[in-house]
Amino acid sequence: MIYSMTGYASAAREFAYGALNLELRSVNHRYLDLQFRLPDDLRSIEPVLRETLAARLTRGKVECRVTFTAAAAGPRAPQFNDALLRQLVELNTRVRAALPGAVNLSVADVLRWPGMLGAEALPLEELKAACGELLSAVLVEFTAARAREGEKLAQVLHDRVAGIERLVAAVLPRLPQVIAGYQERLATRLKEAIGTGDEERIRQEVAVFATKIDVDEELSRLTAHVGEMKRVLAEGGGVGKKLDFLMQELNREANTLASKSADLSVTQAALELKLLVEQMREQIQNIE
Repeated sequence: MIYSMTGYASAAREFAYGALNLELRSVNHRYLDLQFRLPDDLRSIEPVLRETLAARLTRGKVECRVTFTAAAAGPRAPQFNDALLRQLVELNTRVRAALPGAVNLSVADVLRWPGMLGAEALPLEELKAACGELLSAVLVEFTAARAREGEKLAQVLHDRVAGIERLVAAVLPRLPQVIAGYQERLATRLKEAIGTGDEERIRQEVAVFATKIDVDEELSRLTAHVGEMKRVLAEGGGVGKKLDFLMQELNREANTLASKSADLSVTQAALELKLLVEQMREQIQNIE
């Protein structure tokens, strides 16, 4: 099975104090590029999430987004920062000792002091553990989504491979006829140019030029590359780079076939081949 680099999955977990949500989304990329969007309180879990993703994925630009939404606040008593309150009492006493005329801190001053009143602290360890569990669950759906997309890409590639095989099968039987026709036309032109006194030279020139237009070797290499492509697709896994290399080889043979063509049908086949290769190249850019 091959995998697309495009995918999306998410999962959430509800707590009495809020909701935790984790999303994974990815697009194609030459290498594995992991990006994280985490709340500041959960930033310390990033290395664990990164290690988990790196063990399961090989290519793609992957974004992992974690959000936490606190539950609506009910009629709860204010939470005092007792440690900060003790510090303020100590500072107030020291200031009054140094400056007897200084005014004591009022209750309003204390309550307005930054950090004195705050919400109840979140159970960070519980949230971090939940993040790891959510990521494991999301990865299952995420991988399944990429596999479904990869299956569609593989079918497209198999269809294009079948198109290349049909082109080769159509051109190959015509080669003897194409070469013979070219030799006849070339021989006629050479005779008109140099006369009929040197038949051996004409035969030599015709043989040389006929060799230059013989595309049997290119068709053989095309067949070999197509066979390798089918093997790679059947092998599955992270095959994107292998397939991309094969596209370079197929494109090279298509260009050579077009440049050596001495027949309209071969030229048309070469152009169709180049189109099929380009269509496959576009799809392969999304394969892991």
